[in-house]
Amino acid sequence: MNIATAPYHKKVRKRTKIFTVVLVLWTFGIFLRLLQLQVFSHARMSAQVLVQNQAKIDIFPQRGAIHDRKGSILAQSVPSLTVYYTPAAGEPLDLRMKPILKLQPVLELSSKDIERVKIALQNGSSHIPVKRKLELETAEIIKGLGLNGIYTREEAKRLYPQGPLASHVLGSVSVDNKGQGGVEHKFDSILSGKKGKQIVFLDARRREYHFETIEEPQRGGGLVLTIDATIQYIAQKELERAVQEHSADWGTVIVSNPASGEILAMASWPTFDPNSYPPESKEAEPNRAIHHLFDPGSTFKIVTASAALESRWVPMTETIDCSKGSIETAGTPIRDHKNFGVLTFPDVISHSSNVGVIQIGRRVGPKALYQTIKTFQFGTKTGIELPAEAAGKVWPLENWTKRSLDSVSIGYEISVTALQMLQAMNVIANRGILVPPRIVKDIQDVPMTQKRSVSEPRQIISEETARNLVSILEKAVLEGTGQEALAKGYTVAGKTGTTQKFDPALKSYSSSKHIALFVGFVPVENPQLSMIVVLDEPKTDEYYGGQVAAPVFREIAKRVLRYLNIYPDTGSNRTIIAANMGRKNRP
Repeated sequence: MNIATAPYHKKVRKRTKIFTVVLVLWTFGIFLRLLQLQVFSHARMSAQVLVQNQAKIDIFPQRGAIHDRKGSILAQSVPSLTVYYTPAAGEPLDLRMKPILKLQPVLELSSKDIERVKIALQNGSSHIPVKRKLELETAEIIKGLGLNGIYTREEAKRLYPQGPLASHVLGSVSVDNKGQGGVEHKFDSILSGKKGKQIVFLDARRREYHFETIEEPQRGGGLVLTIDATIQYIAQKELERAVQEHSADWGTVIVSNPASGEILAMASWPTFDPNSYPPESKEAEPNRAIHHLFDPGSTFKIVTASAALESRWVPMTETIDCSKGSIETAGTPIRDHKNFGVLTFPDVISHSSNVGVIQIGRRVGPKALYQTIKTFQFGTKTGIELPAEAAGKVWPLENWTKRSLDSVSIGYEISVTALQMLQAMNVIANRGILVPPRIVKDIQDVPMTQKRSVSEPRQIISEETARNLVSILEKAVLEGTGQEALAKGYTVAGKTGTTQKFDPALKSYSSSKHIALFVGFVPVENPQLSMIVVLDEPKTDEYYGGQVAAPVFREIAKRVLRYLNIYPDTGSNRTIIAANMGRKNRP
């Protein structure tokens, strides 16, 4: 080796050693990094990859259908489209919002929708529904945009093919298919079924390329209601006409089969379309048939009469002096709508004499009257298969004042629902047997353990008392205050009511605000229909129950009886007599 080149070779060897050491350390560093990634951080890194490339979503099951008693579809689920967004991790918020802003005009996203997605992104959500319940055709439009992280999935949408028909009975569902109101809410656990799970796989651009179902959804059970869609339509149309004709604030009609307790129609006005829930007006949402409480007024006289006959304090042959036209109760005069003179017990009820009924109530006494009220199940929910039924209000005897006996006898100082009042009339139609009302006929495609038992009918007043009341209530329609309820060719029994509303501001009953009622059944000997009609605050010259509510009963009864092929049960002589009756008796 040349002495002159020795330093050069020495320098090369030194560099080689340094390079070798660096290479070894670099290789060792890579090994350690791989060891960290592949062994120590494998679970965490795998999870991050899964978050970026997978999304786990719920599969909403097919919600059970709802049918009327004859099989007509009242509610069903149909396919629809939902748009989802899986954003990229680590990107600034404005970049992650870009696909949503591009979708805004296509999906007609509101500012509220945009804000909701933005908040979800800020909260770190990795799977965000952008808009749900869209038409299936929208999928091709969205696919054509080619937006990263945007994909679609098919799910069910609730449809009510008959619009507002029986909307208060049906209720509706939320965007998450949760029942809201009506049987949709009451039977949500049965109708909704069980959700499934699905994994969506995304490529590097967060586009869906595969999906796997890891848990199959279970379809919900179905309901068959006692409602008849045709009878419901008739009831709703006649109720709407009456409310508008008399400028009433609201109204309700319930039609039932008294023998079975089945509700054939339950209508409230104003109404709403469950396809567009919630309704624009809060006034349209309540089911007035079971939610709204009111003083029943003269319709409650059937309970006072029942107490008198059951206790035997006042026989059917009794005569009662009503000639003064008024009676003092705790220093306040209670008047009749006209002077009657001396009336028999049946005439007191059929002509709706306050003076006569108060005298009957005094002879019955508070204990017997209170006991009869509780026997008729006032102050207790009927158990109808609908949510938020009101129980009504019956004051305990210890809370009664000096005037309470007189007031309760004629239907004041007590609050009831329309359904409770109809149930009481059904007791008389059924010759003393209480048959609890029901609105669900059958629950389909569920285990027997999930089906509900029906309460057993029971005799609560004697058959003799009930038959005597039937004859009195038939007379009330033929000769008394309910003549406008008479359906030509059919025998009708019923009772009118005109209730003064309590004014909280005045802390007394108003002389200008009324509730008009009629409750009855037809035909008399073999009742096929029972019905209650309630109109709140009619603002025309006519506001008595006999003028306003009874004609609604008549028109609905005529159409429904024809529809059900129930033949007339009266002869021509009886019809002529009824047709010639005067219309001067109004309450």
